[in-house]
Amino acid sequence: MLNIDLHCHSTASDGLLSPTQLVEHAATQGVAVLALTDHDDVAGLDEARRAAVEKNIVFINGVEISVNWRGQTLHIVGLGIDPEHPQLAQGLTSIREGRTVRAGKIAAQLDKFGIHGSFEGACRNAGNGHLIGRLHFARFLVQQGYAKDVRSVFKKYLVKGKPGYAPHQWAPLSDAIDWIRNSGGRAVIAHPGRYKLGKGALDELLLEFRTLGGEAIEVITASHTPEQSMLFARHSQRLGLLASRGSDFHGPGESYFDLGRMPPLPDYCKPVWHDWKGAA
Repeated sequence: MLNIDLHCHSTASDGLLSPTQLVEHAATQGVAVLALTDHDDVAGLDEARRAAVEKNIVFINGVEISVNWRGQTLHIVGLGIDPEHPQLAQGLTSIREGRTVRAGKIAAQLDKFGIHGSFEGACRNAGNGHLIGRLHFARFLVQQGYAKDVRSVFKKYLVKGKPGYAPHQWAPLSDAIDWIRNSGGRAVIAHPGRYKLGKGALDELLLEFRTLGGEAIEVITASHTPEQSMLFARHSQRLGLLASRGSDFHGPGESYFDLGRMPPLPDYCKPVWHDWKGAA
């Protein structure tokens, strides 16, 4: 069975490795098919694709889009997209502009709490200037000694009800799915076990996602327990959704799974890559 990883991040968003370094690391981990899915940005795809050719890795263009659904922030992965499609490119540009606005709000909240210089610190961690996310703030807070690691920072400062939380309106779910589909890609619900949804709301989300043209769901991913993976495997089978597998790798020391080092999909799931050349 091929080692396939369809969810990871580079320095084009909030990963620690450049696109080239990420692909080189994937090669050392035995990954045969890799999708780079940076948050709301496709700037790293060309570099990653060139590196993948050198490493004989099948490379899939990807992106992870931030959306709102009933007041809940969700992430939708697009796989096999055309990164130059105008509708997708315009949509992602709009989200990134919103991210900059949110970053200012996060910094203002932290400033009120007595933590100063966070915006500048987050910008330094972002480096390339394409995108500023919460993880860049989290790294700044770790660097300043406010927490031992980024996971602790999120729990203490950056989630709802904490000092650095700033609500934000992302793209509608329907728009994100349209952008992905119109650019030739497949829409995948990322890490569904992370969302704080009751059974009824989760069922409604999955049905709406499918009705809007969503095609797949992440079954194997870093934040899922084995029980959650089995739950979403059953959901994929019940609803006729394809199943995906991705580490959500951000970098050494910050990720639960290394690239490609996840359990396989259950045999009864139909993989999202079932009809991809070089992957099926």
